[in-house]
Amino acid sequence: MESLLDLQPRAVFGYFDEICKVPRPSKREKKIVEYLIDFARNHSLEYKKDGAGNILITKPASKGMEDVETVALQSHVDMVAEKNDGVEHNFENDPIVPYIENGWIKAKGTTLGADCGIGMAAMLAILADKDIKHGMLECLFTVEEETGLSGAKALAKDFLSAKILLNLDSEDDGELFIGCAGGIDTIIRLTYITEPVPSDYVTYKLSIKGLLGGHSGDDIDKGRPNAIKLLNRFLWRMSLKYDFRLSNYDGGNLRNAIPREAFAVLSIGSDLASKIAKNFTVFKKHLEDEYRHVEKEMKVEFVKTATPHNVIDEISQFDLLAAIQACPSGVIAMSSKINGLVETSTNLASVKFVHGREALITTSQRSSIKSKLYDTVDTIKGLFSLTSARTSTSNAYPGWEPDIDSEILRITKTAYKELFNEEPKVKAIHAGLECGLFLEKYPNLDMISFGPTIKDVHSPGERLEIATVDKFWKLLKTILSGIPKKTA
Repeated sequence: MESLLDLQPRAVFGYFDEICKVPRPSKREKKIVEYLIDFARNHSLEYKKDGAGNILITKPASKGMEDVETVALQSHVDMVAEKNDGVEHNFENDPIVPYIENGWIKAKGTTLGADCGIGMAAMLAILADKDIKHGMLECLFTVEEETGLSGAKALAKDFLSAKILLNLDSEDDGELFIGCAGGIDTIIRLTYITEPVPSDYVTYKLSIKGLLGGHSGDDIDKGRPNAIKLLNRFLWRMSLKYDFRLSNYDGGNLRNAIPREAFAVLSIGSDLASKIAKNFTVFKKHLEDEYRHVEKEMKVEFVKTATPHNVIDEISQFDLLAAIQACPSGVIAMSSKINGLVETSTNLASVKFVHGREALITTSQRSSIKSKLYDTVDTIKGLFSLTSARTSTSNAYPGWEPDIDSEILRITKTAYKELFNEEPKVKAIHAGLECGLFLEKYPNLDMISFGPTIKDVHSPGERLEIATVDKFWKLLKTILSGIPKKTA
């Protein structure tokens, strides 16, 4: 069986293989940080670590390139920890298990972590190589990107000295990114009280699973359904016709992922169970018809289960189902400036019953226009203010305004065309990148973001296109060799 070590460029895939063996879920990056420190020591490279855990490894300029501008290469060290239903995997201890299939690298039942592991691997390969020509390099490895960009937010204003930064966290070969959306999370807490389950009730578990999900920025415009919205569609409709009581509601996990799975546990009067079951059969057929071309692995189930001790009160249940039904999730507006770019979106990311007393609802808003971002936040807050819920915001991060006159953009475009005899596409991205935060700390930083092709990030369907990694590697080396001399 072909392994990653058989692939070219050997150096990049070799380090990616090593990275896959090091657990690194967001907020649990200690092991990968230790790996990077060991790497720096083993290669006699200077490094420093800040209070947040960010690592900067410095490599001197190649002989004869000491007067070239210093360049920062940057990737984040953490990965989204998602797995398929029924897969046994502990992201804090178990390695990712990659395999090769039809020109792609995938992982067995989990996210692959090519976002941003392949960027890290390229940086390590550059640091270890003795022949590549480059000026002074600062390789910045940031923590907690996937859970609120915390590492980039904590970066000190004197941590970097470079005037040029190459962000290696984009996921489309042939596309160069010079801007990104800003974002913020809106959190809702709806307190409920519990009551005993009536004695003549039977209990069922309604579940939606096997959806594609995906990145709530990159994939928000692809027409993929949100498992929470599908689940709630049936619950809300049934609540208008029949009496039932919820004991659990659980959907989605991560703020920046479109929910792939959701379930609810509901207790029903025994005389109504058959009627709701018939309605479910119709509902399931509707979903299969609507999404048969999009969701090949979707599973919709309604099965009898053990009866719980308690259910939530009727008023809270009504408020919860009504608000989720009305809560938008998806594209709000397309850009009027850049064709095909999502301008504003919102993601209903998760719903959880926690501590036996409240429903915790996480939503995430993105926009390339700050005023539109906060207008969408106000829409979510306004909706849930119609209930007894409390709302708050967190994890705000700025966007990155495109600069079409960027010098590093010119260098990168020229390199791409010379290497591959085609013009790259210059774009902005609806996803959040750390570049906006870097620009706040270093206003004169000239930046660009690029990478190989990675599909279905933030889901177990994540896959890395092997052929594009070689192109990515060649482009990175060519850019470094073409950086201009320092200006006075």
